[in-house]
Amino acid sequence: MPQAALPPPILIADPAALNRLARDLSRQPAVGVDTESNSLYAYRERVCLVQFSTPTHDYIVDALPLPDLSALAPLFANARQQKIFHAAEYDLLCLKRDYGFAFAHLFDTMVAARTLGWPQMGLAAILEARFGVKMNKKLQRADWGRRPLAPELLDYARLDTHYLRPLHDMLAAELSAAGRQEEAQEEFARLERVAPSSNNQAHAGYWRINGARDLAPAQVGVLRELFVYRERQAKRADRPPFKVMGEQTLLEIARTCPRTAAELQELPGMTPAQMRRHSAGLLQAVRRGRSEPPPHQLPQARESESVRERFDRLQQWRKRKARARGVESDVIVPREALWELARRAPRTPEELHKIEHLGPWRRQTYGAEILALLDQRTRSEPERERQAK
Repeated sequence: MPQAALPPPILIADPAALNRLARDLSRQPAVGVDTESNSLYAYRERVCLVQFSTPTHDYIVDALPLPDLSALAPLFANARQQKIFHAAEYDLLCLKRDYGFAFAHLFDTMVAARTLGWPQMGLAAILEARFGVKMNKKLQRADWGRRPLAPELLDYARLDTHYLRPLHDMLAAELSAAGRQEEAQEEFARLERVAPSSNNQAHAGYWRINGARDLAPAQVGVLRELFVYRERQAKRADRPPFKVMGEQTLLEIARTCPRTAAELQELPGMTPAQMRRHSAGLLQAVRRGRSEPPPHQLPQARESESVRERFDRLQQWRKRKARARGVESDVIVPREALWELARRAPRTPEELHKIEHLGPWRRQTYGAEILALLDQRTRSEPERERQAK
């Protein structure tokens, strides 16, 4: 259907309409699903819209005025109804975080496209290449938490799901022809299990700053206080933390531990506006960090040389496999699985079975190669391991 001929989407903004939608969706064997959140505009992001498409209608659920979305829980958990997403992981994490939904019977069109080695991965590029539909890229960074929603925003949000069912049919046929259904299904099953970060993980978010693990313990203590300061400022202003101050600026302050405003001003990222708003608070955070003991739980020590050697061998093997298939490397084996394999160095199929991020299809397809690769130990490796102990 040409884009201009699409009827307007149906906006769902009250509990009665949501219940009617849930009843309509319960009769569908498959629905397209997407979400929009306000992560670029709020300190604590939340789901603002949930979009659904059936063969006859496009629905947009305005989550902000609704007291809850529990009427949708049976749909998401129903193993007999297929939920079609594109790049599902972020949507699933948000829906689980905000509403506690459980999911079954997913199909991710981006995962399927990557499994097949399609040149386009983003939905906008796929829609243009496969359906001749052009999305307005200016609206990609829209503030979905602002009301009222302009008609152009509603139309843009609807396009995220309108073509997912025909796209699914196209991809499912190609997966079947290529014998790749089981491989893709394994990734769909992994997505159903993804879980949001716990509060404890979020509290220690400074460890995720690139370069944090290279700091001395005393500098880590400063980084922790700077991170807490930024979180408080972001929460007070209801802004994303990165809009208060960039992570690399925090890292540079932790490295240098400035004592005066003049020293602080010399650091990268400290603009005149940043100095006016934050110089006093940042210097206080530095002083607190220097006076307090460093964090008790430091991250895991650097990987041993033998672990890094195993990881490098696995990574080179993965690149060769991906190049031969014409896909991205992590389609072959996820990076998390490579590190787990390198650390645990399984020697038998039974030990390989314990690798969390290596599912049944990958174990059957690549298990013998991986075990043979891990068995290629250099002569000096056992001696280094004994010395490390």
